[in-house]
Amino acid sequence: MEKGYAAGNFCITEVVIDNKPTKRLIDPGAFCSCVGKSFLKTCVPDFENQLLPIDGIKFNSASNPMKALGILETNVIFPHIHGNLKITVELVVMENCSSNHFILGNDYLIIYEIDLHSNKDRYFTIGENKHQKFAFLPFKRQITVSEVASVNLELEILRSEQLNEAEISLHLTDSQENELSAL
Repeated sequence: MEKGYAAGNFCITEVVIDNKPTKRLIDPGAFCSCVGKSFLKTCVPDFENQLLPIDGIKFNSASNPMKALGILETNVIFPHIHGNLKITVELVVMENCSSNHFILGNDYLIIYEIDLHSNKDRYFTIGENKHQKFAFLPFKRQITVSEVASVNLELEILRSEQLNEAEISLHLTDSQENELSAL
């Protein structure tokens, strides 16, 4: 029998942020979604020009105070073989956060109804479509982040905004979805 302390795993998934593939930590213990300044600079070098002000709010990580620099609004794409899903998030940029991931906190887990499933096949779902399962790393191949760049954006919008809610979408072939997006 596996020991409890050895059974845990990170909730890290591949995403696309600012048109760049990266990894995102889904952390239900984090009060808000955030990113460290040092890590953000490697992904979005000119982020400082995009920061929105944040005043009067104190942040802590465990017992350590965190220094908030501002808020960065960005789109996050979760790649999936049956249609990528794009959400918009506001990340609190922290001066002294040492994480090497974008952190999706409890704030957006609630807003976007993200449910984490930790059974034999660990995955998460986003919103009402519980059939579209997103995997944590390491994961079985769904779609690589590098393939997202070659995706038809109109088709992805159609899939995420309309087809995901329609039961018929489960029966459409890729070519049928492409024909629908061309209309």
